[in-house]
Amino acid sequence: MTPRVTLDEYMPRWFNLANLFTMLRLILVPYVIGAILDGRHSRALELFFLAAVTDVIDGALARTYGLATQVGAYLDPIADKCLLSGIFLALGATGSVPWWFVAVVLGRDMYILLAVLAVMALTKVRKFPPSRWGKISTMVQIATAVAWMVENIWPGPLLHAISTAMLWVCAGFTIWSGIHYTLRGAQTLQTLRAR
Repeated sequence: MTPRVTLDEYMPRWFNLANLFTMLRLILVPYVIGAILDGRHSRALELFFLAAVTDVIDGALARTYGLATQVGAYLDPIADKCLLSGIFLALGATGSVPWWFVAVVLGRDMYILLAVLAVMALTKVRKFPPSRWGKISTMVQIATAVAWMVENIWPGPLLHAISTAMLWVCAGFTIWSGIHYTLRGAQTLQTLRAR
């Protein structure tokens, strides 16, 4: 009698439902950006909320059903960063948000990415969990992106004032989270040297 072969034996462990939702979020990124660039702001907001739902679902699936993988741990923040960075680049390109703000957000992300690559090249550290300030910064960036997308749909003095204020709040949290990651990275390197 031939042994029964299951689908699990052909699929890599990382290829699971949680990571599929993460990949769906990555697939949605160019559509959100395209909608903003085309001036279809309601569609952009709808797609953004769909992407946000995939973020909630992939996290819930990973925790509830033990579907967390190392690939997912890398893909999830990459998907989030691609989505937010893409939205801010598109908002900058359409003149909705100033370029200095886009530079702050992208600059911090590039700085952290280069720092992580340097640490990986010089040490055996491979895990880079998000800090509390990093998570707060991401939430503020999400709120800022939503505020500007809503302001583009229903322009008005009140929404514009709120959106403009959010730029400064978001820039402050983004810069501070970058400083905090720097301090935490320096502490990690100091601990490794002391061993």
